[in-house]
Amino acid sequence: MATVALTKETFDQTIRDNETVFVDFWADWCPPCRMFAPVFERASEKYEDMVFAKVDTDAEQELALQFGIRSIPTLMVFRDQIVLYAQPGALPDHVFEDLITQVEGLDMDKVRAQIADGADHDHHHEHEHHDDHDHSASDHYH
Repeated sequence: MATVALTKETFDQTIRDNETVFVDFWADWCPPCRMFAPVFERASEKYEDMVFAKVDTDAEQELALQFGIRSIPTLMVFRDQIVLYAQPGALPDHVFEDLITQVEGLDMDKVRAQIADGADHDHHHEHEHHDDHDHSASDHYH
């Protein structure tokens, strides 16, 4: 499956209707975006059970604003409508491939439990150790 162009009209439904969606926020005038485009395209041909979508930030400024896109390309990954990854920067083939594999292998029940746990966390009782941080799903990729 090739990449699909998303607009603000089709964005939400695409995220809702598909288990895994990779979204590339890009623009025509951006050299790193042009560098990442073939990497993204190749992945879309290889992983046919996932959706590889592109958002032209010039044409879809409202969407870019909604997601706080400040530099492009920015890659976002949704699985079960949960944002697992959102980082700016063009990824080389092997790094992107590794990310796809990690997203594919994630235990989403565990991710949902972590999110619920984070939401229920009582901030009045801080932990004693100082290396404690918010365990969001995106921590898996840092």
